[in-house]
Amino acid sequence: MPSMNSLLSRFADPTLSRGLLQKVREKAVRYKKQHGRSPVMMEVCGSHTVSLAKSGIKQALHNEITFIAGPGCPVCVTDQSDIDQMIRIADEPGVIVCTFGDMLRVPGSHGSLLTRKSAGADIRMIYNPVEAVVVAQENPDKKIVLLGIGFETTMPLHAAALKLAVEQDIHNFSIWMAAKLVPPIMHAILASAEVKIDSFLLPGHASVVLGRSIYDETLAPYQIPGAIAGFEPVEMLGAVYKILTRLIDKTFEIDNCYPMVVREEGNPHAKSLMEQYFTPCGTVWRGMGSIPQSGLMIREEYSSWDARKIFSGLPEIKPRKTACRCGDILRGTANPADCPLFAKACAPANPIGPCMVSGEGACGAYFQYLREDILV
Repeated sequence: MPSMNSLLSRFADPTLSRGLLQKVREKAVRYKKQHGRSPVMMEVCGSHTVSLAKSGIKQALHNEITFIAGPGCPVCVTDQSDIDQMIRIADEPGVIVCTFGDMLRVPGSHGSLLTRKSAGADIRMIYNPVEAVVVAQENPDKKIVLLGIGFETTMPLHAAALKLAVEQDIHNFSIWMAAKLVPPIMHAILASAEVKIDSFLLPGHASVVLGRSIYDETLAPYQIPGAIAGFEPVEMLGAVYKILTRLIDKTFEIDNCYPMVVREEGNPHAKSLMEQYFTPCGTVWRGMGSIPQSGLMIREEYSSWDARKIFSGLPEIKPRKTACRCGDILRGTANPADCPLFAKACAPANPIGPCMVSGEGACGAYFQYLREDILV
């Protein structure tokens, strides 16, 4: 049996990639002959957006497939009002804010978490939400607030952190929930009909928790195929090939092209943990407004660990208006080059919107790998 490293190396094999790329081109040309246009494929996951650009697949298939970056970057889809409140909490006396690194540089209406940290606020970057509980144990005289950013990929970890705090009766720890759920946003985008989407390249990470079968219910009403993919070139091209085959044959099914880690039912333990501590709720998405049952909130019985309730008395901040088009990019109605700020006022060193900041952001990926002037 081959080792995991040797197996993974095959998925990045350039010889296999080139062969698959040609097969995908042939399928895409066949689709165009059938329909008179190129197929439109939305990559739901921000990691796919980056991997498709970094590997050169988007550039190589530019004339054959229209790829659209979707709302799969958890930092990017967090509404400006949430960002502003998170920064506001960091200014409160006796508070320690714990967050993933991508959040630090996301611009709010007045500065960012990084500028607050530079000014003396206690803001700590973590790699696992449970680390925030440890910070609470080590600082009993402080209020520790974990920023609950993420999709189904990270929410089981946030639930594990809350479970630990509850079991050990740690009440100086709380979570500001800003979680987002993948299936409801896919439904909302399709129901809006703002952009024509023929198929979905489905997330690999979130699907480890969600499983394959949940997409049947989400996409069946729209007769749209999709494929769950890994992140190496061969894995992504294989999934794209499968999707094109479905489109040509008009068999609108969901394929699991990442069976090494994604199961039909997903991860029951992770789902159970989320259900124990969180419940679905309506939540606001950047550029998309409030979408019913598309987020998670802490269950009422654990409300003493809910930062939204603990800090409910904070004044609201009127969001700053800019020409940033992150909201349009997340909905698929614009690409980064359509934004008047892109690569001018907005760049990685001086981001105006979150899509330029996050490691999974479409603007950051476009800036680094897809600009026409990249070699100038």
